[in-house]
Amino acid sequence: MMSEGQSSAIESTTTAACACNVSPTNAPHFHKELKPEPAILGSVLEHIGNTPLVRLDRLAKSESLKCDLLAKCEFFNAGGSVKDRIAIRMVEEAEKQGILKPGYTIIEATSGNTGIGLALASAVKGYRCIITLPEKMSREKVDVLKGLGAEIVRTPTDAAWDSPDSHIGVAKRLNKEIPNSVILDQYNNVYNPVAHYDGTAEEILKACNDDIDMIVAGTGTGGTISGLARKIKERCPKCIVVGIDPVGSILADPEAPAEGGAYQVEGIGYDFVPETMHRGLVDRWIKTEDRPSFVMARRLIREEGLLAGGSSGAAVEGAIRAARELGAGKRCVVILPDSVRNYMTKFLNDGWMSKLGFIDEGAEQEKKRRASRWGSATIRDLDPKEAVVIAATSSAREAVEIMQENGFDQLPVISSNTGTLLGIVTLGNVLSRISSGKADADSTVKDVMFRFKTSSSSTFREITLDTRLSTLEEFFEGNTAAIVTERLSVSNQRVAFKPVSVVTYVDILSYLMSHS
Repeated sequence: MMSEGQSSAIESTTTAACACNVSPTNAPHFHKELKPEPAILGSVLEHIGNTPLVRLDRLAKSESLKCDLLAKCEFFNAGGSVKDRIAIRMVEEAEKQGILKPGYTIIEATSGNTGIGLALASAVKGYRCIITLPEKMSREKVDVLKGLGAEIVRTPTDAAWDSPDSHIGVAKRLNKEIPNSVILDQYNNVYNPVAHYDGTAEEILKACNDDIDMIVAGTGTGGTISGLARKIKERCPKCIVVGIDPVGSILADPEAPAEGGAYQVEGIGYDFVPETMHRGLVDRWIKTEDRPSFVMARRLIREEGLLAGGSSGAAVEGAIRAARELGAGKRCVVILPDSVRNYMTKFLNDGWMSKLGFIDEGAEQEKKRRASRWGSATIRDLDPKEAVVIAATSSAREAVEIMQENGFDQLPVISSNTGTLLGIVTLGNVLSRISSGKADADSTVKDVMFRFKTSSSSTFREITLDTRLSTLEEFFEGNTAAIVTERLSVSNQRVAFKPVSVVTYVDILSYLMSHS
């Protein structure tokens, strides 16, 4: 127990009522009775647990499985993942022990989801929350954490777990530097597996009437699979426990060197075995790879309507492989840890998948089919009209008048001296700037425009009269209009463009209808 004003990490040595072997430390702990969710919640924290168990009949049929395949959908928790369970449990137990008090700071090293759960609890309970997070974790996770009021410290993805620069090492350093701070430490906290022993496993057993033949879960801290395995084996001793471990992680075989290098799936796998990982409870390990994991995650969305994340894809891909040995009348339950919310710009995005060579065959065929509609047609075949432009030195009033006269909602902005493209002005942004008092009708266009950066390091998308319509259609998936340009000059530092036309989806739709 720490004295007033000290910083501390929670030790798994609290005096408590039970010492069941739910984690390798065999630390004493308390258990909680599973209770139904109330009709009216006292706070959003009461919407953690009691997640649905859903049949994956379409996937099971397409994969020719004879057994029942059920998914425990943990993304229905308040914060969107299975980690909400351990976050609230670690916080509540720390409060009971007097380790966490009002005004204290919670610090945690996490791949994102535990951090979101802790930030959620901190927002409701009023704690300061600092999360250390490896750089590979998605932008969406960072945005959610910031939205919940957490402070973020990014760390190198390739830093070894015991390095001072790792997310664990940085969390420990901050804990020493910040008074009244606590590391709840999901990697060593006995209430990580206990939360699943008391909650997740009990919910599954209750739903399945204590009849489970196989349970499949991804492994990271190991808390989920350890808690599940201990409770389910007590009531279903013949149940096969299958652990999912990505290629590049050592959890399946700590004695063997990790092969495959870095992996893209988030939230599972490590380069060390946490204290909360009870490997002796796992009957079988399955190694998964990025591409089939992300392809399966997309299939979960498309075929089952489950908006699950990449590690859910890994779990289901592994579950299907393992469940082939089960016959009719048998039951396999797989844990879906989190939702697609955290990965909208990653595996859900065709461009990201294609860039990393992960695009699935079905999506690739659909892409080719759509492209074939356009043949070799280019923007030149649209016979586009000359661009209506405005100089950056003109007034916002003039820009609005030109857009009203032409029925436009945006205009390319050019330099009054060189005629080169500088950016774009939109009705929406002019309205926003003026209504917020940041500009007025007499402000220059350069004060209300979106400026393009066309240096070699930027992501400026060059579109010309020779750009294929199939490529333009893809561009319109994330944009409402395309400024067609012509190169004026090229240097190492800058590419100058002249706007020649503006085309919209209506233009290519009209072309498609007239040439169908």
